[in-house]
Amino acid sequence: MKRKKLLDSFAMLSYLNREAGFQKVRDIMADSQKSEDPVFMNEVNIGEVYYILFRKRGREKAEYFLERVLPSLPLNPIPNGFDDVVEAARIKAEYPLSFADCFAVATAKKKNLDILTGDPEFRRVEKLAAIEWL
Repeated sequence: MKRKKLLDSFAMLSYLNREAGFQKVRDIMADSQKSEDPVFMNEVNIGEVYYILFRKRGREKAEYFLERVLPSLPLNPIPNGFDDVVEAARIKAEYPLSFADCFAVATAKKKNLDILTGDPEFRRVEKLAAIEWL
C-alpha cells in the first residue's frame, strides 16, 4: 500500500514554478485525482506558499493561488489546534528548522504521512518523519 503524502511549501512551489522536482509532484497529484486519495498540506505551509508568492509575484498572483489553483488540486488542507502548535514548537526547540517546516513534521508524525520535499533542511529530521525527496 502506498503511503499518503504531505507536501511542504518547497514541493508546492516547485510544482507551481515548474522547478526541479515539479514532475514528481505533478505525478503524485495526477495519481491522487485518479484514486481519489488526497494529498495533504498543513495550512501553515499553505500560508507560507502564499506569502512567498506575494513577495515574489505580487498580491494578485498570491490570491490567484488561494482562490483558483489551490481549490483545483486534490489537496486536503490540515488545520492546526493548540496541541499541534505546541508539538511544532517542541520540534523547533530541538531542531534547527523553520517554524513552518516544524508544522509539516508534526503533521506527518501525527497522521503517519510521508513529507514530499526537496528542502535539504529536512535531512535534520529524517528520524522524526518519513521524507520522500523530490
